[in-house]
Amino acid sequence: MMNGIVPVSAPTRLRVEQAMAELDYVPNLSARGLRNGRSGVIGLALPDLATPFSAEISQSIVEVAHEQGWSVQIEETGSDPHREQELMTRARANLIDGLILNPVVLKESAVQVGVALPPVVLLGEVTQQLADRVFVDSFAAARDMTLALARPGRRRIAALGVNRGRQSATALQRAGGYEAALQELGIAKDESLLISCDSWTPASAAEALGEYLDAHPLPEALFCFTDSMAIGALNTLWKRGVRVPEDIAVAGFDDVIDGRFAVPSLTTVSFDKRAIATEALRLLTERMSDRSHAQQLVEIEYRIVERDSSRG
Repeated sequence: MMNGIVPVSAPTRLRVEQAMAELDYVPNLSARGLRNGRSGVIGLALPDLATPFSAEISQSIVEVAHEQGWSVQIEETGSDPHREQELMTRARANLIDGLILNPVVLKESAVQVGVALPPVVLLGEVTQQLADRVFVDSFAAARDMTLALARPGRRRIAALGVNRGRQSATALQRAGGYEAALQELGIAKDESLLISCDSWTPASAAEALGEYLDAHPLPEALFCFTDSMAIGALNTLWKRGVRVPEDIAVAGFDDVIDGRFAVPSLTTVSFDKRAIATEALRLLTERMSDRSHAQQLVEIEYRIVERDSSRG
């Protein structure tokens, strides 16, 4: 009755609820979990909680989860597969009911063939055949963004976010889309327009672009693989007296709120983060109920949002 499951008359329910309020009664969720075999908690693990994108996707997942009666335990993996493994161990021990993970590199992820998987859903670009996944097509989106930057006749389009060493799945797909657009435009790939930035933060991007401009001429356009990097790039350009978009067009990826209030406002790849959260929770709930069904892949639509940073 106190769970709202057993039907009772309205007067009886009112008396019970009044007594619960007077006694400050709090349901024992642990005991309830023992009965239904669930803790009521899911885990969310992201590589870097400090980024605006992580903050926004976390908020969306927490909101949707709470609407469905779940609590969320948020962890930072720091791109460390051992942290993913710890979370998976907790799930197998029934301390959490399922996991939403955002791995960075497939071969380093805890999601591998031969590993007993709890209910798990992956976010992002890491492609595998084991777990359900929700993703945006980064290759296609990067291609479309590069084509958009080129439409006013720009030819020297640089890419910021290329990793020279350990390659993340996101970097590989966005670099691949960038290169595909250049090929479609008949523009030869120019290694001097690939700007390495191993840490995708505003500070790292600002430093990387500054070092690049010390040794290279200014490109006509700059495609940054995240909005956070684009915001750092805008700061470097402003300090050097470079006008955006008159001297160089700048674009990012993710459509974080900060980019909308940058000066100038940031052109970006936009997608519905709440849709990602909704689909991830749907897949996770279904996987909890049936671990044997086939892998499900859900692609979230994207769109190019042109703002002041690239308007010619």
